[in-house]
Amino acid sequence: MKEFELKYGCNPNQKPSRMFMHDGSDLPIKILSGRPGYINFLDAFNSWQLVRELSEATGLPSVTSFKHVSPTSAAVGIPLSDKLKRACFVDDIEGLDASPLACAYARARGTDRMCSFGDWVALSEKCDVTTALMIKREVSDGIIAPDYDPEALEILKSKKQGNYNIVKIDPSYVPEPIEHKQVFGITFEQGRNNFRIDAALLANIVTANKDMPASAVRDLIVSLITLKYTQSNSVCFAVDGQAIGVGAGQQSRVHCTRLAGTKADTWFLRQSDKVLALPFLPTIKRPDRDNVIDGYINQNEEDVCADGNWQKYFSVRPEPFTREEQRAYLATIDGVALGSDAFFPFDDNIERARRSGVRYIAEPGGSIRDDVVIDCCNKYGLVMAFTGMRLFHH
Repeated sequence: MKEFELKYGCNPNQKPSRMFMHDGSDLPIKILSGRPGYINFLDAFNSWQLVRELSEATGLPSVTSFKHVSPTSAAVGIPLSDKLKRACFVDDIEGLDASPLACAYARARGTDRMCSFGDWVALSEKCDVTTALMIKREVSDGIIAPDYDPEALEILKSKKQGNYNIVKIDPSYVPEPIEHKQVFGITFEQGRNNFRIDAALLANIVTANKDMPASAVRDLIVSLITLKYTQSNSVCFAVDGQAIGVGAGQQSRVHCTRLAGTKADTWFLRQSDKVLALPFLPTIKRPDRDNVIDGYINQNEEDVCADGNWQKYFSVRPEPFTREEQRAYLATIDGVALGSDAFFPFDDNIERARRSGVRYIAEPGGSIRDDVVIDCCNKYGLVMAFTGMRLFHH
């Protein structure tokens, strides 16, 4: 296939729209089902790069969930605890532990379920049946993978009345080293960001505490590769082989850290006994359950415990999850990794990160206030590595 005509561009008024290779060669994909759109393919190609790099860096199957050209999460194939399975709504999946790819999907899709609603999924490996069965029951726009088991493909094709977007990409495809982009009719040219992220990038530890275990190295690699394909400015919290809070596209770095930290806090609190025991009505669908849990934890637009509200969701009125209870629960969290796509200009980022259990940090360094940031890390006994490499993505 030399080119593919798209229904429209970013918006319905942006026509005509198509996708093609400038050198006239074949596109490195096959569309096995559906008709993906312009933004679908932006998600597909960015997400495929992320999982390919993450798998190469860790040696583990990798999955990401994308929305609007940024990941909601990314994860590698590590088995889930029983509590995490319940929090991710996958405790009923038979054979989950036997499929590292399915474990990676359960983690990535289960991290920030509200933001993953209607996502694009990328798999680093051939899609198996267990993974396909989990994808089938979630609200999702499409998937990209290097291959599909025949039975898994049929399962996915049954989504959306046969219109689910399924893309197969040639894993051997390597793009040209120079890329181009047009803005306002003006063409920009730059070298592709082929910078390799691995354990060697974390060798320059600048804090007094230099104890960085292998698990922290893995989690910082997950965080940094996630950031490489996240709209800047961006900050990413990670633990246990998965990104648990992505703060994307904020002009102020501390706002990235606050956003990512709040998402990480929500992820931890969803695994608390109080949340896992919520007495949902059997009629509540998965997306509605996501919204109610978020409201229960973050106490946002609707008080789901209030009289007149709780009856819509629960069989019994639950006790509120108080701020004091939440703070006490989060105070037990430690060992979280934090990556930043550029340097921290102030120590407020460290202060906020520590409230969410951060122990390990990777950032480029290079601020005139590096000493202030390092001193703040030392105050809490944190471990911080300077990578020397910025990871802006636009």
